Amino acid sequence: MKLFLKPGSCSLAPHIVLEEAGLSYETEGVDLKTKITESGKDYWQINPKGYVPALQLDSGEVITEGPAISQFIADQVPLKRLAPANGTIERVRMQSWLTFVGTELHKSHGAFFNAAAKDDWKTVARGNLERRYGYLDAYLSDKPYLLGEQFTAADAYLFTVLRWIGVTGLTLATWPHLSAFQERVAARPAVAAAMKAEGLTA
Repeated sequence: MKLFLKPGSCSLAPHIVLEEAGLSYETEGVDLKTKITESGKDYWQINPKGYVPALQLDSGEVITEGPAISQFIADQVPLKRLAPANGTIERVRMQSWLTFVGTELHKSHGAFFNAAAKDDWKTVARGNLERRYGYLDAYLSDKPYLLGEQFTAADAYLFTVLRWIGVTGLTLATWPHLSAFQERVAARPAVAAAMKAEGLTA
């Protein structure tokens, strides 16, 4: 398998899941401005959507969209419990969290990475994030991870998005349980390995 990524972007989430899974894989960086990969390939030919992540399977098939990629990886190693079994209410809960992180957090952060975003758009996005982070902080007040005691792909996604909070003018210090979650996930060896591989830590 090969994961196409941009260091520090949302592709960090499936990168973390790959490390947690212990599967054999490669990575290749993508210049999202030129759409050229590290090896000189036209990324549009790999992923016509033009953004990361994309996971190329050994068969040549390419999977896109981070939550789908992360669930596919998790399902290859069920004993690792990176995702509950399909068809269970626990799986639905994890999918609910993946959707929440993607639609309520990831997209709201987008305003702060868009050079064309006006201040009023950023103000609305910041307000939405404050409410969502307040909700998450309360939710995580009595549990280490989103599904309780077990780390899953949803936690990898939340950790990835929380890393971007600085661009919004907000700070995790406002939400102690979220801050503790971030530190807890960062301390996981697989997370540290993925971060180091992307040049995000020494």
